[in-house]
Amino acid sequence: MDEQNYSRRRLLAGSAAALAGGLAGCSGGGGGGSTATSTSGSTETTESQSTATTSGETYQVGYGDYQTTVSAAKFPEPPKKLYVYAVQSGWSNWPALMQQFKQQYGVQLNDDDRSSGEALKDARSHAQNPTHSAFNGGYTFAVQAMKDGLTQAYKPANWDKVPEKLKTDNGHCTATRRMTTAVTYRKDIYEERGIEPPQTWEDLLKPEIMQDLALQTPQAAVGLACALSINNARGGSLDDLQPVIDYYKQIQKGGAEFTDNFLAQFTKGEYATFIRYDYSGLDLKYNNSDLPEENVGVALLKGKNGNKGAFNQPYGYAMLKGAPNPQACKLFMDYVLSLEGQRKFLDAYVRPIRAPELEMPPEFPPQSRYKETQFQVDYATLVEKQESIIQEITRGANL
Repeated sequence: MDEQNYSRRRLLAGSAAALAGGLAGCSGGGGGGSTATSTSGSTETTESQSTATTSGETYQVGYGDYQTTVSAAKFPEPPKKLYVYAVQSGWSNWPALMQQFKQQYGVQLNDDDRSSGEALKDARSHAQNPTHSAFNGGYTFAVQAMKDGLTQAYKPANWDKVPEKLKTDNGHCTATRRMTTAVTYRKDIYEERGIEPPQTWEDLLKPEIMQDLALQTPQAAVGLACALSINNARGGSLDDLQPVIDYYKQIQKGGAEFTDNFLAQFTKGEYATFIRYDYSGLDLKYNNSDLPEENVGVALLKGKNGNKGAFNQPYGYAMLKGAPNPQACKLFMDYVLSLEGQRKFLDAYVRPIRAPELEMPPEFPPQSRYKETQFQVDYATLVEKQESIIQEITRGANL
């Protein structure tokens, strides 16, 4: 391990404690928090503004017409928790955000282990009596929740910093981060087998790669991003899914497995290759002491004809209609869009939605490679077609 990466691991290990100390001095009575109001009327916060009252702390939250005051007296007190779909350990560095939010505001979040598709299904089943305060997951899944009438409007502080295409004007859905489909592989195992690092999706069709390849079904946002990546690389479109269906049939015959749980097996060498996001591989490479960094490779792929094959998937959230604990939920949504919350994503190599305001770590693949491989789609069209796309791929590939 080189000194730069060793130092980064030590920095990450201590970042939560350091940030806790910095924020602790801003949460006391008398308005210790600092704010700066922009000309657009947004409130740029490094932490939410707080003031002492006879009933406890109050915090100024929201953007524009949604600015309001929330009271700590209305927050769930331990052992009660704030429930937000798919805010979970082992994903997007949520544990660090959850821990810091609890230290700063005394609110414990539930560890909600489910995919975007599972979260949407559960939200629908509890539409008349919501169990969670907000939906968090793939941005198109959040928009679908809005279309299903499950959400309500709330524009968190710094809403104006989010790109126009990655938020809804009505304030129902806001992207918080984005990820790009990538392949993570065991470099040491590839070397033992005499396999070259993959450059295209066709490279994964080699028998010695398919035999222990792991990926997820399109019911999960990460699995849908994978399917769209392969489909685009092989000349498909949102109206033509046969390329990815054929691909999935072929890799299954070669031994590939569709599963949600494969990171531990990858570390043990039981899987030599998995498909997720750039974040997944980079976080595993640089923030996991169980596996030497030099044994992990992360690749952004394209098609054999040069078609781009790395789908850029935004993730975000929406406040649920009739949500329990709405005041704590608003504060949490604000915190995730604050620069402190955004840096927590970056610590685990998740590209935050406010990345232009932050310094990107050098461990990411070269930006030129992102330019060569990364693509987006019309997200409004994807939302309209998403359910049918998932069903067609699932049925066609017998997933």
